[in-house]
Amino acid sequence: MSTSPAPLPLRLTAPEPGWTIEADVVVVGSGIAGLSTALRYVERTRSGRVVLVTKDLLANGSTRWAQGGIAAAVDPGDDPLAHLVDTVEAGAGLCDPEAVRLLVDEGPEALRWLIAQGTAFDRTESGELSLTREGGHRADRIAHAGGDATGAEIERALVDAVRARDRIELIEHAFVPDLLLGADDRGGSRVHGITVHVMGEGERDGVGAVRAGAVVLATGGMGQVFASTTNPGVSTGDGLALGLRAGAEVQDLEFVQFHPTVLWLGPDARGRQPLVSEAVRGEGAFLVDVRGRRFMAGAHELADLAPRDVVARGIARAMAETGADHVYLDARHFGAARWERRFPTILASCRAHGVDPVTDLIPVTPAAHYASGGIRVDHDGRTAVPGLYAVGEVARTGVHGANRLASNSLLEGVVFADRIAAALAEERPPATVPARPGRPGPAGLADPAILPELREIMSRHVGVRREAGGLATAAEALAELAARDTADVPPGVPAWQAANLLTVAWALVRAAARRCETRGSHWRSDHEQPSAEARSRTFVLDGSGIREERSMRPYTLPAQLVEELDRITVPEAMRRGAAPGRSGERPAAWHEELVRTALAEDRSGEQVDVTTVATIPAAQTRTADVVARRDGVVAGLPVAELVFRTVCGGVLEVVRHAADGDPVKSGDVLMTVTARTRDLLTAERTALNFLTHLSGIATATRAWVDAVAGTGAAIRDSRKTLPGLRVLEKYAVRCGGGVNHRFGLADAALVKDNHVAAAGGVSEAVRAVRERFPDTPLEVEVDRIDQIEPALAAGAEEILLDNFTVPQLREAVALVAGRARLESSGGLTLDRAADVAATGVDYLAVGALTHSSPALDIALDLRETP
Repeated sequence: MSTSPAPLPLRLTAPEPGWTIEADVVVVGSGIAGLSTALRYVERTRSGRVVLVTKDLLANGSTRWAQGGIAAAVDPGDDPLAHLVDTVEAGAGLCDPEAVRLLVDEGPEALRWLIAQGTAFDRTESGELSLTREGGHRADRIAHAGGDATGAEIERALVDAVRARDRIELIEHAFVPDLLLGADDRGGSRVHGITVHVMGEGERDGVGAVRAGAVVLATGGMGQVFASTTNPGVSTGDGLALGLRAGAEVQDLEFVQFHPTVLWLGPDARGRQPLVSEAVRGEGAFLVDVRGRRFMAGAHELADLAPRDVVARGIARAMAETGADHVYLDARHFGAARWERRFPTILASCRAHGVDPVTDLIPVTPAAHYASGGIRVDHDGRTAVPGLYAVGEVARTGVHGANRLASNSLLEGVVFADRIAAALAEERPPATVPARPGRPGPAGLADPAILPELREIMSRHVGVRREAGGLATAAEALAELAARDTADVPPGVPAWQAANLLTVAWALVRAAARRCETRGSHWRSDHEQPSAEARSRTFVLDGSGIREERSMRPYTLPAQLVEELDRITVPEAMRRGAAPGRSGERPAAWHEELVRTALAEDRSGEQVDVTTVATIPAAQTRTADVVARRDGVVAGLPVAELVFRTVCGGVLEVVRHAADGDPVKSGDVLMTVTARTRDLLTAERTALNFLTHLSGIATATRAWVDAVAGTGAAIRDSRKTLPGLRVLEKYAVRCGGGVNHRFGLADAALVKDNHVAAAGGVSEAVRAVRERFPDTPLEVEVDRIDQIEPALAAGAEEILLDNFTVPQLREAVALVAGRARLESSGGLTLDRAADVAATGVDYLAVGALTHSSPALDIALDLRETP
């Protein structure tokens, strides 16, 4: 698909603002994300003021329609890592594990905060939270309220809390045409507020401006771009279009989640459709096709509770096979009492449409439900446009990847709202400056009359099932809609919403066309399999219409591990040239490349550990101990951890029980790793290869160091190392108490017998080095006593005594009398190390440390399941 400009202008045609108010922060949207941001900001500041703008009444966003609940690992039998694993599994390889880690770790506190705001979650008879399970979750971690009215209860509590705060000003029935853009203190562009059109029912009328140092978009999703959706009428992609027009980046728009079980109201049903919560299947309901076949059995290990993308595709296939336009959900075995207690809202909705779930099969079909992608933000909600933040469904945090795990969206809204509030409270938004709506360029609108046609195009060609031809047809049709004359269209909410929907549709089609694979909620029938190449790239779009392809940002290592890896590299005092690896490369990157190379020896491309994949479920999680089988000295724990983190992609927990350089006994646990079992076993051999080899070197070095203890001599290594492992092997020598000799040929000049022969004598060789490299440390190797004085006279700073006997060493030490450092090398054995060291030499050079030390026996033991 071409990279033609966006089909719409970069600002909307609208009257000039006729009134102005000011605040620290303006929040656009009043769902769980927007309300939480406003509340958290005023909680964190003594005088901070927020203006909260919403398109409808304060409580009429998407949150109130959320039936299932909010996910958090609060049950004693659950833990955040298990929640992390389930989330990443559902995200089909595209989640940002750091963002997910923030979600699951901060989730329990977010849930407690909602309770503190007055949210009345359902409780057990003993007063504990009543938790249930939904698709993709392998534990009961879904808190709910009113049975199946969780969103409505959360919205009620937060609205009450917001109304009680005098530093939060509300503007209801207000549409935001554009952001106010002006200069920042660095000469670039910054958001300085919003324009607002109050639709005759608020305190102000007409178009005005809210000037603020920070704008938080919490506008929800874009479900109304499709003919059938679970979203309310206000979900017209306004925040996404605002961001695009301002130059923000958007990502992962192709991943629109279609909820698999929406009440089927007939072939002509349009607009918002009643949702039949996933929690119904979590309680034991199951899917059947119109012939009565349970088609999800065997399709996934979780069957009817598989992630939503899997179930939606299963339903689409079942409908194609039978020629029907719906399937059925069977929950008749619940009985009336259970339906009335657990799912009263769904029961009433079904009965209102002529279906009684107590006695009838429930006809269901997929419908557009949730946008996993959105405006690209960092972990504190910042977009690429200074002053602009996004939270909730409009934001792409990286939590959802290619497919949102059920009930994570409400949690995401609360967790990242707090992170935005914390960042804003710490930084305090700057004072505003003169600003204008939108970016420079012509203004424009879209005709609201195009919307039925636009929605049919999107549902037909960009729905659950997509292919290149249909996407191309959709792109051409959208271009034709954008080109229609709008001369007679008056500025106002209908035209502005139409423009936003057209912008969102355009961006979604382009994103779907570029991802030529099936992954998560993006199903390409012409590319049925996931692609490693496609997964490694991410597609970023902004309002200028330029599509950019980027490599996926690799998992960021914990700062403490990076510091440890930095210390493994060549000590600064010994580094004369470039660092190991490519010039200018940060030290840890060299190790990461080494680990990737080692892992690639076991697999390449999409090849997998066939034994592990065949025998272990994908989401099984276990704890493994890295255990010493022999006494020794450990070295290489940071490298082993790097291997595990690389294979696990950050989906793990690591606890160290020892540090490099520690003496260990047989049976000691060195490190504990909890992760997906497949990842543990895939990483095992590579991690142990590094760890056993480096620990063997450290153990051997410690034996030599102990042997010369009290003599003043040091044990040092040589360049007799395995290719590619020199830095690590020399690090292991340091862990064992030894010291390093040269890392590379540029670290010091070492004149040996061949140099002497080629130069015509010791003095000639030393002189040549001094003339060419006057500041380089100078060492001379000798194998006879009579070579020592010429070497000293020529300026040698260190003399290497090669294959000298103990008496010869004593003679050499007396002759040198401290004028140079002395090293004994060649023919050394551990049993005579003390005698050699007692002669007074400074170093014993033991090349065998790095090229022939036996590995220390270390193993990985999976713990027994409880």
